[in-house]
This record gives sequence, structure tokens and C-alpha cells, in this order.
Amino acid sequence: MLSSVNFHLKAFLVWAMLLVSPLSFAESKGLSDYPLGSGDLLSIQVFGEEDLSLEVRLSDAGTVSYPFLGELKVTGLSISQLGELVRSKLADGYLVNPSVNVTVLEYRQFFINGEVEKPGGYPYQPGLTLQKAVALAGGFTERASKSKMYVVPDGKEGEPPRKLKLGSLVRPGDVVTIEESFF
Repeated sequence: MLSSVNFHLKAFLVWAMLLVSPLSFAESKGLSDYPLGSGDLLSIQVFGEEDLSLEVRLSDAGTVSYPFLGELKVTGLSISQLGELVRSKLADGYLVNPSVNVTVLEYRQFFINGEVEKPGGYPYQPGLTLQKAVALAGGFTERASKSKMYVVPDGKEGEPPRKLKLGSLVRPGDVVTIEESFF
């Protein structure tokens, strides 16, 4: 009887930890290391504290304005790091053991230019490959090279472009260029 109670207590504790865990959908899909940047739309929720839960878009400076805490510089942080930052600052004199959950509601755009029908900025979607990005941009032009496709990752504008294949992943903020074929 006692072992049955212990089992149920352990099961309940595991369930409770999963329920209030600061992990989000993006982390479960392999974007846990996603560096936050200008343009991302976030949801920051504090369990049991409606006044401290908000949706906010990162400013051009990569900051968010948060009640009681002021401007927080969050560029480059992952969602779990931001959750821990907010949790620790709220625990420092505002709340006892706050539970914070951060999710990305809308990722910043990626950009595609060169030999595609509709070059420009497009909303990022998790799992985006170069092939899907080209499809969003209306497909290749008839002059497009299928072997000269490059990306400059967000935040690495000074570095040389990296060559891509159609199955390569595109991330938020990336700038993709499809060059012209000579034949």
C-alpha cells in the first residue's frame, strides 16, 4: 500500500513539473538554442500573476520593457535563458518562487533575394528549408542557378556567405541569395 502511494506521489510530481516547466513548444521542436533578436514576438507568462504576463515584440535595440524590472536586454538569449532571467529578477524581492514560461509567438522574418520571382522578407516558420523559402518567394526565375545559393546568417553580416543546398535549414533573420546561372 505504501509503495503504491509513493508511486502515485512520484507520478504526480513529474506531471506537476512538466506542467509548470519553463520549456516551450519551440524548445521541444529543437529551437531551444534559438537566439532571440529584434522583431521576435514573445509571450512571457508568470503562473498565477496575470499583471506580469505579457506579449511583447523585441525592439530594434533587442530589449523588452517588463513591469517592475524595466528594460531587459535580451538579444542573443535563448527562450530558456530569458525565462530564467525574468524568474531570478522577480524572485529578487517581488515574488516567492515564480514560475515563468517564455514562448516565441512569431519569429523575425528571413529575407530572400536574387533569382526568385518575389524577393523580399517573409515570416519564418520552424523547419523552414531553402526549398520551402524559395516556394514562399514564388519559385525560381528561369535564370536561377540551383548550385549558387548562399546565406548570410543573422548577426554574421561581416562574414562571407555560406553555400546552401535545397534541403538546408533557413533560420530567422537569415539573408538568402540565389544567383544567376550562366546557361
